[in-house]
Amino acid sequence: MLWTSTALLASYLLGSIPTAYLFGKLLKGIDIRKVGSGNVGATNAMRALGRGPGILVLLLDILKGFAAVVFLANSFVGRQMFLQEHNLRIIMGLCCIIGHIWTVFLQFKGGKGVATSLGVLLGLALKISGLNIVIGILIVTWLLVFLFSRIVSLASIITAIFLPILCVFFKEPGLLVLVTLLLSIFVVARHKTNLIRLFKGQEPRLYFKNPAK
Repeated sequence: MLWTSTALLASYLLGSIPTAYLFGKLLKGIDIRKVGSGNVGATNAMRALGRGPGILVLLLDILKGFAAVVFLANSFVGRQMFLQEHNLRIIMGLCCIIGHIWTVFLQFKGGKGVATSLGVLLGLALKISGLNIVIGILIVTWLLVFLFSRIVSLASIITAIFLPILCVFFKEPGLLVLVTLLLSIFVVARHKTNLIRLFKGQEPRLYFKNPAK
């Protein structure tokens, strides 16, 4: 039980690393929570810091989730007997995403969890058969919605809603279905202000332009 608790805590702390916040401080000396949407995530980083740093933040946030369920989990799989291997990886992934959304380093106010969730799913796809099909459909869905709307939040919300539905359809493990349902709720809830702006037609669109200097 001690090793299991340590694994979940380590995964949470890994997810809690506030990538966008750190890049804002290092590159421009700004608090990204006070710029643009105030979100500690890749989209706001792209608007505030530019395309290059924004993409790097996105990749690092994805890497956090991937590393939690692959590399970090590998360190604990043989040391704990409380959870089966795939269940340990799934729960560690959830803890990593929770860390990103509610980071201990920023008074429990973090990003929206989309990129880190993708990283977790990519990592789990290496261990759970059939999940790669779900991920492929989700990526295509996100890209299509974004390309037609140019609205990141809309693409993320729709993709999040489809996630647990696809897991049920492709008969993924019960724990994974439950976790993806929780993730879907988390992501949609974190986009509450975006939903309000969407209904008002005021949600900004993203065209990958560097901010004015």
